Amino acid sequence: MALTKDKKKEILEKLSTITGNESAVFVNFNKLAVDDATNMRQKLREEGVGYFVARKTLIGRAFGEAGIKGDMPVLDGEAAIAYSDDLTAPAREIYAFHKEFDGAVNIMGGVFEGRFMDKTEMEEIATIPATPVLRGMFVNVINSPIQGLVIALNAISEAKEA
Repeated sequence: MALTKDKKKEILEKLSTITGNESAVFVNFNKLAVDDATNMRQKLREEGVGYFVARKTLIGRAFGEAGIKGDMPVLDGEAAIAYSDDLTAPAREIYAFHKEFDGAVNIMGGVFEGRFMDKTEMEEIATIPATPVLRGMFVNVINSPIQGLVIALNAISEAKEA
């Protein structure tokens, strides 16, 4: 179905707002059932991740005009964009759906901090834990030496009492 010029302008305007996000993932959703796609969109929305399907030529034009560094990855098959203000959320969520749907959803590349990334780099970003988990890990790292010191001092005080 051919798109009118007005509809293309409307899609390009939406894509231009998406290019302003720090993180976006190009998604191939080949062989994804409609029910699964609906459930995926709902779960993405709950996590604060937007999902927009557009033609590859329009995606290429919008991201090409955005002044992003590097070379845009090749978009094969049906294309969509997952985006969020959280840097790792789009990649992490799409990667989870890749596992859940046995490869019906794939990461084709993306944009991270103003630079195009290929599939491998975006999958590495997808394995970074969420911000609250990272904060918990950081607190644990800080707490570990202090906890070790307390245990050692307690052992010394028990040895002196005996």
